[in-house]
Amino acid sequence: MLSPTAVLRTTRRDGTPHLTPLIAGPGPSGSFLVMATNFGRRHHPAWSGHLLREPRAVLDWKGTSIPVRAHLLTPRQQDEARHRILEVMPVFDDYVRRSRRHVRVFTLTPDPAPGDR
Repeated sequence: MLSPTAVLRTTRRDGTPHLTPLIAGPGPSGSFLVMATNFGRRHHPAWSGHLLREPRAVLDWKGTSIPVRAHLLTPRQQDEARHRILEVMPVFDDYVRRSRRHVRVFTLTPDPAPGDR
């Protein structure tokens, strides 16, 4: 089974773009679920820090660029989304064990264009 992949475009502190291929799972109402496992490494991936600083990003998904707004799931929300996390990334628990840290999980929700707000 192939994992659903996307490219996440975040913004670094200096304002330059940062592109990251990652596993993304489609969720309700056009949202996406992304997990900052960093392949089980002990430190969080850079893109997750970028989203904490600036939650607006762009997700390139199946040939479409989607402006999104990131929301970091609380531990409770992460528990509630556990079945979806494991559907998208069956090795999630292995990465959590290997990293020995709380793995950030985000929901990316389509963000309307500035003129639509």
